[in-house]
Amino acid sequence: MSKSTPDFLQSQIASDTAELLTASAGNAPAMAIAKNPSKTLPFSLFVKAVEQAPVAISITDKKANILYINDAFTEVTGYNAAEILGKNESQLSDKSTPRQIYYDLWHTISRKQVWHGQLVNRQKLGQRYLADLTIAPMLDERGAISHYIGMHRDVTQAHYAEQQVNNQKQLIESVLNASPVAMAVLDSDKRVVLDNQMYKMLISELDKDEPALFFLDALEQEMGDLWGGNVNRQHGFSNREIRIEGSGLRGARWFSCSGNWFIENDVCADSFFARQSKDYLLLTINDITTLRRQQEKLQVQSLRTLLAEEEHIRSIRETLLGAMHQIRQPLNQINAAIQIMGQRNDASNRPLRELLGQVQKMGEETLETLQRCVPEIPEAAVVPVNLNQLLHEVMLLHSNKFLANGVVVDWLPNPVLPSVLGSENKLRMLFKQLIDNAVDAMNRAGSRERLIKITTATDRDWVNVSISDSGPGIPANQRSKVFEPFFTTSQNLKGAQAGMGLVMVKEIVNQHSGMIEIDPDYQNGCSFKLSFPCQKNSAMVSIHE
Repeated sequence: MSKSTPDFLQSQIASDTAELLTASAGNAPAMAIAKNPSKTLPFSLFVKAVEQAPVAISITDKKANILYINDAFTEVTGYNAAEILGKNESQLSDKSTPRQIYYDLWHTISRKQVWHGQLVNRQKLGQRYLADLTIAPMLDERGAISHYIGMHRDVTQAHYAEQQVNNQKQLIESVLNASPVAMAVLDSDKRVVLDNQMYKMLISELDKDEPALFFLDALEQEMGDLWGGNVNRQHGFSNREIRIEGSGLRGARWFSCSGNWFIENDVCADSFFARQSKDYLLLTINDITTLRRQQEKLQVQSLRTLLAEEEHIRSIRETLLGAMHQIRQPLNQINAAIQIMGQRNDASNRPLRELLGQVQKMGEETLETLQRCVPEIPEAAVVPVNLNQLLHEVMLLHSNKFLANGVVVDWLPNPVLPSVLGSENKLRMLFKQLIDNAVDAMNRAGSRERLIKITTATDRDWVNVSISDSGPGIPANQRSKVFEPFFTTSQNLKGAQAGMGLVMVKEIVNQHSGMIEIDPDYQNGCSFKLSFPCQKNSAMVSIHE
């Protein structure tokens, strides 16, 4: 024990120090050893333990006058034994510590209990530091308090680091909550571990418990498994638009989604030596509905002009192809007559045969001329297409026609559809033709109820579209013929108009590797069912006439 320690404390400190140290730490097994130190370990070992302990230790009388300090006390406070012994512990106190803390300290140790807490102390040179302090009462043989032992550590740097972390956390949360964009952080199990206020608003607006999972499902339909190997995690993804169909007056909403992955090291003790990490995805969801609706209004005007021009071209094509079809029939008959005359080898028929040959030649020349006049439709670019968007645009284009003909449209889209690869203009023309046919069929039949029902759905790797009307329908024996050129049932006031309309529809469906059929089970009119492969299952090819 140090020479600065009074003699009357030597034996008591030696026998009680271990017990007090372990009592303050709550280590009951060690106390059993300390109760009879002479039978287990020599007193000198306990003396060295106190003097060499890496924790600042001081012993005071009942009035907090310092009677003993160890070397670590000098290192923490700057005071050596000659400067501090006999002085009160208040020598270390800084006035910034609230009085209530000192009141709680004395109230606790006066009841023979151990007190633990933090104080702001002042070193010899005036530097403040944060002390993590434990004070325990020392009892004499009668169980009365004779001295106090205090142990403290300078935890200023640890407190600084902790506060820095807390400040950074608050800063991040403040930035996230101030952002006009919804944000959510998801772990590898797709659990949301952090979000902001805009994200919480989406929960009520979209009526979904966890909007992030809804958007992830929609993104995975388009991009594949987000936690799989098909996505570049180094660069993440950005500005992926998701269209959500709304009900009633709310209409469709558009969101732009971006995502970035980051890695966080595991802080568990199990991974201290064997480093482990966890993957997280920062998902941002930006509502771009207002912008897209403004763009949509401008686009509808452009589409009206574009589709009018394309319709004009297709009308010319259909007229010329119809004329060629009408010319081809008598030419085929003339050719058959010439072959019959040639087989008979009758000289008297030779002038007629030559005349028919001239007529046939002129007819073929006329067909070639008409063929050269058929306008070409340029090759169409293949892009990812949202069929909900295209159908919505076509319905906007038909809004005046629906009103003029008293047609009610029942629009039942799937909230989110995966994209299909195709030509936007061709698919618009396809849907426009089917809707025009439906309106015309109901008009010709004089249907009292004029309803067009349009639905979209997904079935594994396919996007399904159904366009139904309350018209007279198409007889079962004619359903296989409506896709033939110039077939019509208009004399019976049923089905589509004569011409190439449904032929064009069938051709566009085939170009997109899709399928089309007339629903045989639909009883209230006519229903066309179409199916298109999702983008990930479509081949990137050019679509042309």
